[in-house]
Amino acid sequence: MEDFSKKPAEELKGLLKENREKLRQMRFDLAAGKVKDIRSIRSVKKNIARMLTFLNKNKNA
Repeated sequence: MEDFSKKPAEELKGLLKENREKLRQMRFDLAAGKVKDIRSIRSVKKNIARMLTFLNKNKNA
């Protein structure tokens, strides 16, 4: 797991946007039959969830 506490919130938001775009592209590739490693989709989704959790935790604190 990446250490998100060392990164500023703006950088995390940028990474979040990049990961969401990556996930979107992976879903299109999966539908087209280009993705061979389905676990990579799962790991991107988990990273997105971790980022959102960390951002919401800091927002509420």
